[in-house]
Amino acid sequence: MQKKIFSGKWGKCHCQGVCMDTARKYVYYSFTTKLVKTDMQGNIIGSVDNIIGHLGCMDFNDNDGKVYASLEYKNDVIGRGILQTLGLKVEIEDAFYVAIFDVDKIDRINMDAEKDGIMRAVYLKEVVDDFKGKTVNGGKERDHVHGCSGIDGLTIGKDFGATDNKDYLSVCYGVYSDLDRTDNDYQVILQYDIDGWWDKYAKPLKQDAMHLSGPKDVRNKYFVYTGNTTYGVQNLEYDAYTGNYFLMVYNGQKPQFPNYSMFVVDGKTPAKEELLLGFDTPTYGKTLTLVNTGLCQNGIYGIDFNLGSMGTYSVGDGHFYFVDPIWDDPDNLSVNTVLYKFVIKDGVMGFELVK
Repeated sequence: MQKKIFSGKWGKCHCQGVCMDTARKYVYYSFTTKLVKTDMQGNIIGSVDNIIGHLGCMDFNDNDGKVYASLEYKNDVIGRGILQTLGLKVEIEDAFYVAIFDVDKIDRINMDAEKDGIMRAVYLKEVVDDFKGKTVNGGKERDHVHGCSGIDGLTIGKDFGATDNKDYLSVCYGVYSDLDRTDNDYQVILQYDIDGWWDKYAKPLKQDAMHLSGPKDVRNKYFVYTGNTTYGVQNLEYDAYTGNYFLMVYNGQKPQFPNYSMFVVDGKTPAKEELLLGFDTPTYGKTLTLVNTGLCQNGIYGIDFNLGSMGTYSVGDGHFYFVDPIWDDPDNLSVNTVLYKFVIKDGVMGFELVK
């Protein structure tokens, strides 16, 4: 395995995610408004541009050979910041999708997401409803149910406590950092059965007239009690080696929580229907179990590790690739994707650089 892979330099938007096709030895990066394809030595194969939303975490689907990524369009500080960086003065709708890329077609740089037939998208109604919805918490009306700011973390893996071998798509909410409410202390994971999505729901996306083609309902809606984080799960990664899900976040700010940068959800334990904490109106949800990582505060387990939020890929044999951002050229941002080994030392989970 390569120990370090350079992404190339790709403009002012930082890396949001990484995934790999280990069979054919390709690496895929999201640089917010573009998808980049390289080989394992870092040689550029091609790129996809003309994405005016936020392309986030992504995963390569071994079952169909396509890349799946979170894609959001919204009129908040993030969405407006992206348009400003691109130098665009356009109005966009609030909409959230899973983008699906036919990556075999990527063979040159600056390909067009709309015109070159590479990208289709599936509309996620559940996310839009929670993003636009209102709720009451602390006796006040609040915007954004569960603090939903859209979506970011995404991965493909087994169901929690599954006895079969079927893969599902999991998508995590972004969650606004808000210290004045108590109903935003869960990470929210939507689970979908994506068999047949390409033909049934996935349609080319015209960004000036966005479609609403997608499933009406989710297969499961899961909750993970971690404490509020800054914009929720940035990267979500299913690890076949342990059968667990790794959640990489920007640290939260509420002092009553440990505010770890990484959480591990037990993939072998089924969800439990429980009363959710911090809600004015009694609300039940399917809650998931955090793995005992050896670090714990106030009953919440996590990992202290400074990489992962901008890109994580599990090889599936105990090794992980983490995106290590390079900031020395702010007009042409780049990353190294670096190999680490998952370790447990003195009962504490962590990662060691492979030298």
